[in-house]
Amino acid sequence: MEKYEGYNLRLRDALVGVQFLFVAFGALVLVPILTGLDTSVALFTAGVGTLMFQLVTRKNIPPIFLASSFAFIAPLSFGVKEWGIAATMGGVIAAGLFYVALSLLVRLRGEGFLHKILPPVVVGPVIMTIGLILSPAAVNMVMGKEASYTQAQSLSIALVSLATVIVVMMFGRGMLRLVPILCGIAAGYCVSLFVGIVDFTPILSAPWFALPSFTAPVFKLEAVIYMVPIAIAPAIEHIGDMLAISNVTKENFLKNPGLKNTLLGDGLATSLAGCFGGPPNTTYSEVTGAVSITKAYNPAIMTFAALAAILLAFVGKLGAALSTIPAPVIGGIMLLLFGIIASVGMETLIKNGVDLAEPRNMIIVALIFVCAIGGMVLDFGAMSFSGVGLGALIGITLNLVLPKTKHFEGY
Repeated sequence: MEKYEGYNLRLRDALVGVQFLFVAFGALVLVPILTGLDTSVALFTAGVGTLMFQLVTRKNIPPIFLASSFAFIAPLSFGVKEWGIAATMGGVIAAGLFYVALSLLVRLRGEGFLHKILPPVVVGPVIMTIGLILSPAAVNMVMGKEASYTQAQSLSIALVSLATVIVVMMFGRGMLRLVPILCGIAAGYCVSLFVGIVDFTPILSAPWFALPSFTAPVFKLEAVIYMVPIAIAPAIEHIGDMLAISNVTKENFLKNPGLKNTLLGDGLATSLAGCFGGPPNTTYSEVTGAVSITKAYNPAIMTFAALAAILLAFVGKLGAALSTIPAPVIGGIMLLLFGIIASVGMETLIKNGVDLAEPRNMIIVALIFVCAIGGMVLDFGAMSFSGVGLGALIGITLNLVLPKTKHFEGY
C-alpha cells in the first residue's frame, strides 16, 4: 500500500491524473450547464483553481481536486438572470474573499472559533435548504416544462438517467462506482439520440480549438451581498472533505498545512474562478473516494488532473458537445443529487447528536428552513438577503443570541 510521502512529480502519474479528472468531470460540468455559465470556462477555472490551492498549501499538499460547487447553483442561476454573468462573478470573487477572511480568523483565533459560529445546528439545516430550494428546478427539467419536446419524452429520458445513476451507485464496483453521474448522462444521452431530440449543429459548427468564453467581473453591491453568505455552507463542507482525505491518507491535513491554509487556498481558487467567469470552487469528495480506492496519495496526480482540465477547456467541440445534452438528462440526475444534498445536511444533525426536542435547537432549525425555503427577502435598499444566505445569517445570529438551555424537561 502506498503511503503519503508528499509531493512527487512523476510523469508516470499523468494517466492517473486524467483518470481522476474523469471521476470529477460529470459534477464539474453540471454546475455551468444548470446555471448558464460556460462549461469550458468551468474546466479552465477548476484546473487553475486546483493549481492555486496547491501553491498555497505547498508545504504539505493534500491530494484533492477543486471544481464547481453545487452549493452555488441556486444563487448563480438567480444572479445570472437578475444581474448578468459579469456582476454575478463579482459576487463569486467576494464569496472567495469570505473564505479568505475565515482562514484569517482561524489563523488568529484557532479552529474552535469557527466551530463556535458555525455549529452543526446551523450547518445541517443550511445544507438541507440548498437541496430543497433546488428541487423545483430539477422537477421542471424532468417534466419538460422548459423544453420544446413532450412531457412523455422528457419523463422517459429522465427516468433512464436516474435509474442508471441509482444502479451504478448501488451495484457499481471500483472506479465505476465513482462515476455514476457520467454513466447517467451517457445513458440519458443515448435515449435522447434514439428519441431524436439531440441537435448536433453546435458540434459540427464548432472549431476544434477555441478560447473559452471568459467573462470579466463587474462589482455590483446587491450581487456581492447576495452571494457572500452562501459561502458558509461549502466552507463547512470543505472542513469535512479535509477530514475525509486525512482519514484516507493517514496524514493530518487539518494540522499541516491546517485549515488556515486550506481555506485560504479554496478561497483564492474561488475568487480566481470569478475573475474568468467560472463557478466557485470546492473540494471534490468523488476524487477523495478515488484516492481511497486507488491508494494513489501523491498530490502531483492532481496537478496532472488540473493540467488536463485546462487543456480540455480549449477544445471547442467538447464544449459544444456538452451544450447539446437535453435538459431531461440532467433533470433526472438532479432529482437524486439535490435530495442527497439535503440528506447530507440531515446526516450532519444526526451524527452530531443535535437534540431537536430542545427549544433552542428547534427554533434555530425551524427559522432557517422557513425563511430560506419560504422565499422571504430582507431588503435594506442597497442590499438584500434571501434564500440560503438569509437562512445562514438567521441561523448564525440565533445561535449567538439565544441562551443555551441548561435543563430541559420536555413539553
